[in-house]
Amino acid sequence: MAKKLLLYKILLGLLLLASPLNAGEGTGITSESAVLMDKDSGRVLYARNPHVRRPMASITKIMTAVLALELGDLEERVVVSPRAAVVEGSSIWLEEGEEKTLEELVYGLLLRSGNDAAAAIAEHLAGSIENFALIMTQRARQLGAHNTRFKNPHGLHDENHYTTAYDMAVITRHALGIETFREIIATPQAEISWPGHEWSRVLRNQNRLLDLYPGGDGVKTGWTTPAGRCFVGSATREDWQLIAVVLNAPSMWEDAVTLLDLGFDRYRRHLIFEEGAFLRQVPLKGGIREHVRIRAGRGFALALADGEDAALKLEFNLTEDLRAPIREGQLVGTLDISLGGQTLGSVPLQAAEEVARATFLSNLLGFFRRFLRIGR
Repeated sequence: MAKKLLLYKILLGLLLLASPLNAGEGTGITSESAVLMDKDSGRVLYARNPHVRRPMASITKIMTAVLALELGDLEERVVVSPRAAVVEGSSIWLEEGEEKTLEELVYGLLLRSGNDAAAAIAEHLAGSIENFALIMTQRARQLGAHNTRFKNPHGLHDENHYTTAYDMAVITRHALGIETFREIIATPQAEISWPGHEWSRVLRNQNRLLDLYPGGDGVKTGWTTPAGRCFVGSATREDWQLIAVVLNAPSMWEDAVTLLDLGFDRYRRHLIFEEGAFLRQVPLKGGIREHVRIRAGRGFALALADGEDAALKLEFNLTEDLRAPIREGQLVGTLDISLGGQTLGSVPLQAAEEVARATFLSNLLGFFRRFLRIGR
């Protein structure tokens, strides 16, 4: 790790020397909009104009890939249409009538940023680019990206095609939860077939962060004249992943590195509790016991600065009038985690045990047990 950090500093120094623009003051961020997000919790650790709508260029393809992986089968065969074959901009040189697997297209989409691959995926899954864009927007809003609108699957400029730094972090956080997505974006190079040629198409990952930054493992670059340089980057250290989004960033690599350094230097990952952890006993009505044990329905980890853990607030919101019978695993409420009045996450609460409904016989037996204990 020490050697890798040294190499990182050397590479970063060379990159900064090569940059024609001054990094500026303060954090050195040149981006018009930027967000640094904790992938575990979704907590925003740094923000500059996070909710300002901007064009997004090819980072659009993060959502295109999400839908390809959620709606498609990677082994499906896709026939390239005339429209997809002639899409302008970055390309993997698809030809009209060519047949590819969906998996090959997703690699071409994310590694080489093929606009033709994006169009072929959209037409295959939704019948048309226009229909696919509607699905993209709908899915983004389901994920919580409410200031995002897609008009195409590749990011070529359209006045009504926009996102925000925050929304793109939200979308990427979801994407990074998909194992196949993580594998593809971290792939340095891949080859896909090229019928009629003596060689295969070589797809080299355009994300320099993979080599530049220790722990760098994603995600996607983008550029158009109206959008400027856009980038979504991610890095993982000791099972802790951060997401950096920069929009219209003259020095996008430096900005991403600065944001990730800020996160790893100023914050630490805290495991608040693991999935299934016993949390407490709560009152129960009408059961053979008066209480039921509850557990966390999922684990929760959070990026915190020094001293912030003492200010965390855990609020139990239990189902009103909780009554037996209770099944093990039954949802009985939620646990909200907040800091400084801001809710950072909500975890489902489950019954950790089964509790049967009390009957006349069970009540009678309970009475005698209590009587015998008193008699002692």
